[in-house]
Amino acid sequence: MAGTLAVIGEFNPFHNGHFYHLTKAKKLTKPDFTIAIISGNFVQRGDTAILDKWTRAEIAIRNGFDLVIELPTIYSVSSAENFADGAIKILNSLGFVDYLVFGSEIRRH
Repeated sequence: MAGTLAVIGEFNPFHNGHFYHLTKAKKLTKPDFTIAIISGNFVQRGDTAILDKWTRAEIAIRNGFDLVIELPTIYSVSSAENFADGAIKILNSLGFVDYLVFGSEIRRH
């Protein structure tokens, strides 16, 4: 396989789980290029990101992404459905994304 792999996330902050996720996705798809769509300085539920968007983007690049695109705030602070919808709209507009992976949290009460 080859092509472009996209990952949607917040990376707030980027951690070993994100690295594992990316590594597994790359192993499965063998992409030529990887894109991350991440929230900016504000993340889901309206919280301020732990690290600024520039630092988080740099960390993503250092850990294997080729390009980081910021998800506009209107989507990043919204519900999970709107967060995903905004990211998918961006990826569709690019016209060259072949694979999409994303993760989700498990919250236990």
